[in-house]
Amino acid sequence: MTANETRPRVFLTEAMTETESGVLNTWLGLQVSRSSIPATAITINDQSLTELSEREDDPLLTPVRVVWLPRDPHEPGSQRLREALSPRDPLHPGRSAQRRMLRNDPSRCRVIEGEPAPLSDLVRRLAEGGGGSLPEFIRRQAALALERAERTLLGDQYKVSRFVVDEITDSRRYREGTRQLAVDLRIDPGEVDRRAREGLDELVATQSRRAVALWDRLGRYFSRAYRLDVDSARFDELRELNHKHSLVFLPSHRSYLDPLVLRPALLANDLPLNHVMGGLNINFWPIGPIGKRSGTVFIRRKIGDDPVYKWTLREYMRYLVTKRFNLEWYIEGGRTRTGKLRPPKYGLLTYLAQAFHASVASDVYLVPVSLVYDQLYEVKTMAAEAHGEAKQKEGLRWMVGYVRAQGNRRGVAHVTIGRPLSLAESLAQDPDERRAIQKTAFEVCHRINEVTPITASSLVLLAFLGIEERALTVAELKFILTPLIEYILARELPTAGDVDLTNPQVIRKALQTHVDSGVLRRFDKGDERVFYLDSDQHLVAAFYRNNSIHFLIVRAIAELVLLAAADQQFTDPIADGWAEAKRIRDLLKFEFFFSNKRTFEQQLRDELSLIRPGWEDELTDPEYAGNMLGAVRPYLAHRVLQPFLEAYQVVADELMHAPVSGKFDEQAFVTHALAIAKQRRLRQQIASSESISGELFGTALALARNRGLVESDAADLVERRKQFADEIAVLVDRVRRIRALTHARLDNFARAGAAQDGPGR
Repeated sequence: MTANETRPRVFLTEAMTETESGVLNTWLGLQVSRSSIPATAITINDQSLTELSEREDDPLLTPVRVVWLPRDPHEPGSQRLREALSPRDPLHPGRSAQRRMLRNDPSRCRVIEGEPAPLSDLVRRLAEGGGGSLPEFIRRQAALALERAERTLLGDQYKVSRFVVDEITDSRRYREGTRQLAVDLRIDPGEVDRRAREGLDELVATQSRRAVALWDRLGRYFSRAYRLDVDSARFDELRELNHKHSLVFLPSHRSYLDPLVLRPALLANDLPLNHVMGGLNINFWPIGPIGKRSGTVFIRRKIGDDPVYKWTLREYMRYLVTKRFNLEWYIEGGRTRTGKLRPPKYGLLTYLAQAFHASVASDVYLVPVSLVYDQLYEVKTMAAEAHGEAKQKEGLRWMVGYVRAQGNRRGVAHVTIGRPLSLAESLAQDPDERRAIQKTAFEVCHRINEVTPITASSLVLLAFLGIEERALTVAELKFILTPLIEYILARELPTAGDVDLTNPQVIRKALQTHVDSGVLRRFDKGDERVFYLDSDQHLVAAFYRNNSIHFLIVRAIAELVLLAAADQQFTDPIADGWAEAKRIRDLLKFEFFFSNKRTFEQQLRDELSLIRPGWEDELTDPEYAGNMLGAVRPYLAHRVLQPFLEAYQVVADELMHAPVSGKFDEQAFVTHALAIAKQRRLRQQIASSESISGELFGTALALARNRGLVESDAADLVERRKQFADEIAVLVDRVRRIRALTHARLDNFARAGAAQDGPGR
């Protein structure tokens, strides 16, 4: 017999209902009768644990608990409304339900045992962790052992964190860390301890299964406007990785509904509840209290001047990674205002890297996630904010209005998982950790874009953007989209829900959806029905168009390079063309996520081969560039890049009028630029209202700062600002010329249709 088999056995029980007590006593009687080893049962409380910790016979401690299994979802009657909506912990129903279950279905009542441990082993583990109260340690370890046993019944999705603050603050690491902080900051150690504990109480998600169930119920109600479409191709890989490592889910951020959409997708695929790192701006009643108890970690918005809070956050993340809990936050920081990925934020990723290095975890895997919606309620609000309106503050009144708006069916929410990224391997690629974190963030964004699917909704609006206010017939829409769909199929790009874009009904349905939502309008009084973009809907349309824009950037650049080659008659078509492409790529580096230069060059070559197979054999022909440009089907540069370049042109032109010394007031500059852009739009000097965007002006200023054109004392600042404006003006002229080529093709198609219909049309 092993040592454990000969030890006296002590069963640790918790406070129970009368029904549970009867079940457990019967079970304990059977255990005692089956063994010759002495066995006793004690209820966990301060007195009993204190007495237990003083025993010298080193008993084997086994925590036990009575649980009640939920109905099998496949059994008749298992979908009763009362059970489906119950916010209770699924393993611990109320007293009357327990009595009813024991009478009608006793197989649903189980006694579970947590993993046993000798008292001496618990004493050793406590000492290794830094010491503390042995009775409290026994209490925590018993509860955690029972949690693990319960997960064998319900699955890993019910993995919750318990006793986090106690486990962190009872450790030797915590005591040494707070003492060192006190020395570094020259303040009293007790003050550091107080602030650290205050930070932990604010941060730590005090999860409970009851709150988890309630949050799931509310989440289904809040997101009822959408049907969920989940690409499950990578979930087997994620579950395998999660057996040994924490997963950090990094979704694109399009809506306040994002966590409510991702959560059921993960739970349905047997992944545990994430700790969602969120801002304190949504910590208002009732969302805050429920969210905190179901996995949301509320983080202060500004923490740069509080070293104790920063250390506390790192320690909490280190604990979560060490215990293999999964995390979730948005790599962009806030919701996109344009529909495409924003530049990544590095703050939480930096804390994660530091927490990982301080942990005993062998690795952490970053999981890129693409979230795309057919229609979004808040897009119109975000468009207004981009035009300069103030953002509405989140609160109860805001939430009520938002939830009511979800009562209208809006379509499908698409969830796609990208290729997981090893944090250890990614950080090891650059000895400078700051650069390594930046490269890691950009790689995550690249992998999000890689799997973000093209929707029929985005294609329809891509057709209407770039043609100014021109209305289209269904035949003209088909004329525009047919070569674009052929291009998508040729590149084997991902499509949402694997819909058949060649099916006319798919496009017609997307067209009607935009008409119903007010983005497009329909005119029926002529001799043929036409559709057109409503006058104030350009930014809304651009949001949906931009969901797919990342797949089209290299093609758009290829078109601009061909036009430059035709204009300038490149001496060395390959070298000069590549230099022009890199120049445009550099100009747009704050707007889009590009592959490395070698991959980008290959992508450019592939695009040219799609335009004209065998193009390299024609480079000796002086007319090669014009011939290739004429072979482009479809033209995309104006639809993809014109609004960005026109917005950049506004910023570049206004920079020439900005002071060359003194502090630069960015807010005042952007406000003035918005007014100038609106004026240019009224004068038809800007093709689309989507160029009137504070968001685009912000990235243009980021580029200008990167080039030293904003706050600089350089003697040649005025000249370099002019060169910047001239550079953008040339590109704006080129995309407008490509737009003219598109219009000419559309005009020819319309005339051919009119001639076919005859003079009586």
